[in-house]
Amino acid sequence: MWIIVVLAALVAVASSQSCSCRTMKWATCEPDPCVCTLLLGNNEKQVLNCDKMVPKCFLMKAEMFRLKKGQRAVGKPVEHAFVDNDGIYDPDCESDGTFKAKQCNGTDTCWCVNSAGVRRTDKGDANLKCEKLVYTHWLRFQMKHKELPKAIDQSKLKDAIANAISERYDNFNKSLVENVEYDPDGRVIVVDVKKEIGDRTTDLTHMAYYLEKDIKDLPLFKDQAKFEPAVNGQNLAMEDVLVYYVDEEPPTFTMKALTGGIIAVIVVVVLLVVVGLLLLFFLNRRQNMQQKQYAKAEPREMEAM
Repeated sequence: MWIIVVLAALVAVASSQSCSCRTMKWATCEPDPCVCTLLLGNNEKQVLNCDKMVPKCFLMKAEMFRLKKGQRAVGKPVEHAFVDNDGIYDPDCESDGTFKAKQCNGTDTCWCVNSAGVRRTDKGDANLKCEKLVYTHWLRFQMKHKELPKAIDQSKLKDAIANAISERYDNFNKSLVENVEYDPDGRVIVVDVKKEIGDRTTDLTHMAYYLEKDIKDLPLFKDQAKFEPAVNGQNLAMEDVLVYYVDEEPPTFTMKALTGGIIAVIVVVVLLVVVGLLLLFFLNRRQNMQQKQYAKAEPREMEAM
């Protein structure tokens, strides 16, 4: 009898160990059957599909909840591309993890976001209208890798980047890695990932968020491996990343959205221009007066002669 009990216990332990969430290290999993959930708020649990990356909106809610609880989450291609300058906030999500087009973060201050949850308009009040969720179709990653013992074979860099993205981020379509540029002096790699406008079969934003966490903080994956493409046996350990977002429609930021520093620079430039114009005016005036004085003096000199 005791043998049966021991075997049952071993089976239970093995089952609990096999029940885990590959794509979310903060998940809580219960076996028989295996169900994994992510805590988004007080008594607010989201059931996860651990075969896929967790939607970014759910991840941001989980991060904000952990921050509030004291559990710190360790962790330009065209003219209208923009970066995420606002950081994380507590977003409003649709049931499938998509960001709602209008975000207010529990206050009367609201703004419109793109499919990555990044603000794409000026902030307004609760009456702000966001007609639809605008999708990001192009991402540009500007990454910097740590020093290497020998030079990189640049002809193999694009394939290495594309393969690493595909293998690590749920078989991401590597054909969407359109272009890779490399500056060996600065150790900077620029990667363009682009899909067709109107394509809703692929979401670029989940991959981008997981990749950012891999480089900036700690991975969201349970295995805690890093994003390190391999070129000729050398792993490219990244130490910095910046992400530009290009949406299907340009953002609608106005002068009100400019930071104090940018406004100060503009004011200084305008003042310099005004000072320069004033100096030019007074110099021209002085020159004209000198010419008039010379013109008056010349006839008197002729009469004296």
